[in-house]
Amino acid sequence: MLLSWLLIVWFLQMPTFTWIIATHICPTDTKYLIHSDGTVVIGAFFPILHNSLVRTTTDWKYFPMDSDNYFGMSGQNYQLVLAMLFAINEINLNSHILPNTSLGLEIYNLPAIGRNIFRTVFSWLTGLSSVIPNYTCRKESNSAATLTGVSWKTSETIWTILDLYKFPQLTFGPFDPVQIDRNQFQSLYQVAPKDTALLSGIASLMLHFSWNWVGLLIPDDHRGAQFLSDFRKELDKTKICIAFVQTVLYLGETLLRLISQDHIHIIESSTADVIVIYGPTSILLTLIENTYRTYNMKKIWVMSTKWFCPNLELYNMLELSHGALIFSPHYEEIVGFKKFMQEATPIKYPEDIFLHLLWYWHFKCSFLHSECKIFENCLQNASLELLPGNIFTMTMTEESYNVYNAVYAVAHSLHEETLSQIQFQPQANIDRTLLFPWQLHPFLKKIQVKNSVGDYVVLDWKRKADPEYDITNIWNFPTGLSLLVKVGTFVPSAPKGEQLSMSEYMISWPIGFTEIPHSVCTESCNPGFRKVVLESKPTCCFDCTPCPDNEISNETGLDHCVHCPETHYANAEKRHCLKKRVTFLYYNDPLGKGIILLSIGFSTFTALVIWVFVDHRGTPIIKANNRSLSYILLITLILCFLCPLLFIGLPNTTTCIMQQYMFGLLFTVALSTVLAKTITVVMAFKITAPGRKIRWLLTSQVPKFAIPVCILIQVLLSGIWLGTSPPFIDKDYHSEHGHIIILCNKGSYIYFYCTLAYLGVMAFGSYLLAFLSRRLPDRFNESKSLAFSMLVFCSVWVMFLPVYHSTSGKVMVAMEMFSILASSASILIIVFAPKCYIVLFRPELNILTHNRDKRHHRSKIFLKT
Repeated sequence: MLLSWLLIVWFLQMPTFTWIIATHICPTDTKYLIHSDGTVVIGAFFPILHNSLVRTTTDWKYFPMDSDNYFGMSGQNYQLVLAMLFAINEINLNSHILPNTSLGLEIYNLPAIGRNIFRTVFSWLTGLSSVIPNYTCRKESNSAATLTGVSWKTSETIWTILDLYKFPQLTFGPFDPVQIDRNQFQSLYQVAPKDTALLSGIASLMLHFSWNWVGLLIPDDHRGAQFLSDFRKELDKTKICIAFVQTVLYLGETLLRLISQDHIHIIESSTADVIVIYGPTSILLTLIENTYRTYNMKKIWVMSTKWFCPNLELYNMLELSHGALIFSPHYEEIVGFKKFMQEATPIKYPEDIFLHLLWYWHFKCSFLHSECKIFENCLQNASLELLPGNIFTMTMTEESYNVYNAVYAVAHSLHEETLSQIQFQPQANIDRTLLFPWQLHPFLKKIQVKNSVGDYVVLDWKRKADPEYDITNIWNFPTGLSLLVKVGTFVPSAPKGEQLSMSEYMISWPIGFTEIPHSVCTESCNPGFRKVVLESKPTCCFDCTPCPDNEISNETGLDHCVHCPETHYANAEKRHCLKKRVTFLYYNDPLGKGIILLSIGFSTFTALVIWVFVDHRGTPIIKANNRSLSYILLITLILCFLCPLLFIGLPNTTTCIMQQYMFGLLFTVALSTVLAKTITVVMAFKITAPGRKIRWLLTSQVPKFAIPVCILIQVLLSGIWLGTSPPFIDKDYHSEHGHIIILCNKGSYIYFYCTLAYLGVMAFGSYLLAFLSRRLPDRFNESKSLAFSMLVFCSVWVMFLPVYHSTSGKVMVAMEMFSILASSASILIIVFAPKCYIVLFRPELNILTHNRDKRHHRSKIFLKT
């Protein structure tokens, strides 16, 4: 404690320039500027008067002085005085609050320099004009609390002294979220509502107008860093990006580092049309105009009233701030306050030197400097209402409303303290002039009362509720005068999606915008396109790429395209899903017509071959090649050629089953017949000295039993297939664009491949036997043709497998039909075409020769079979 006192005393003794520059102005010798006696007094430190250097061009609202320096007066901050007077008058007239007790006030002007702030506070505490620690000239103290502001820095400076006495201090400035968790400020209370919902409100505003690319101007201190961190978290939820962040170093209301030309260039050249300002807005915009003569940047400023000064000191600043959107906590109008300001005159309140100065400067009154009062030559019926809006506003400001609530909070806390004292001692024994301010803390911390308009006053930040926000728009109409117009509201407690309400038609956008601005890094992707995030770029900067096949986007700015249902397909623009047409392999399709012609053509040709064989059934070449097996094979081939007709037309369960069943059965008959013919040829030509047993096998046509055996195996295989996984009707949604193809699903590809494998075994067996007997001597030996036909047959189906798997839809069905036709045609042409050629065109070759007895003997045996 002693060390603290020594540091403060040393600091105060440092030489400094006094804030009172114009020595002929009366406030230099005034201890306090406004004083009103009362049983209990509330102190206040308001920054009202300030000194400024005379410039070559002075503002018209300042009174010119003969010296090189002059005083300025903040009309906005003077409203704080009126708000405090009005609240104290209301409480003194209210018999329900502090009965038999009157409230008084002491209002001090707050200097801008830190050392002078210390001097002012010590002067108020001790009653001494010079600082002497631990000494006081006040016989008694009836001060209960003090109000400080406007900036947190000022309140924190005053707190370093008042906290030594645990003196209650209420700051009416903007709510500072950085300070709320600090336990060190035990005697300092923030009256302003907390603004934790402000970030959500700004983000909601951005979403409402589809702004996703914003700039940010913040102070270069811990508040700016905290705001940036919280703002980033809020924007990440809504996919809004920060285009740039510019920091400005300032102390209180004074900028310490001017904005450089680079800063201005970044702001002007940025594609972000919306700039969020968290800092001393009025000073910042004034600096831009005065330094760089920039009056129109075609930017939309979004700010909070905690930083915005409605009494703009330079009228031309409205060119730059025109169209700005401002968030301000909503509060009801205090009944009677406007009338109170209208009636406030130096005659009614002669002790208020601020009113005398205002009348002196703005209404051309004669001024008595010795008494700091006006005395003659004033404008008749002059009132604060006659002052321009940029000097004094008749609308209660946010800080004035906080001062009003602060007075009520202190009054109710005193009232609760009095009630608690009555419980321990009679009313008559209570001496309200002997007040220990530190005893008021428990009551201030738990205070929760309604003011005159029904708004809750709470000092404990943990119990503060998020306020509703009014969104106002600056209108520069007429030029040079500001007009704040309410254009929307933000209610944090409302359901999500209903929190923000805007009246867009009432918004006056900055000069250069003829419609709602588009503050985006990249224009939203049109319908039919989707976003593609660029590497090392913010998510708001992207490219647009067309939607993939069968995907659409029917809105702008979509991150992903939407798949069309299987029954629909995307149109060419990828904006709508159209219903697919149901199709199948029609009879009148070109593909269907071609297959029908081939099927009927080959069937007819096979029938002609049968007619030739029947007509020439007695010729050697017909008899020598096992005539009955040839008939079976030819009839089976006719059915094989007609089998593809089952694949054409609208499929149903019967045709799906018949397709695979008939395919397997007919080819089994055909290949088993070829196998029987091959076995017969081998047995006939391998018998050089046939015995009775071998002769009996040939003459009794035992090789023909291979046909029913093979058929039986195929029937069993087909039965298992149909019994476990029978073919069924299926739909192919993807093979043909815009169409749903109805086709037959094989049910189980395992059984289908087993059938193919079984047919392959028979074909390969026939080929192997025929190949081994190809060199046996005889003019009518068909081993070569059988071997070659089986080779072609196997080649067709081997090639069928990869092609079948690489196609789908109608093409897949067509491939199976062409394989059936091709493999059947290979047997027909290779085996029977040469015989028909000899029968029809070379009859001289169709005779039986007897060159050798052994060959004649074998041919005779073969003919009998």
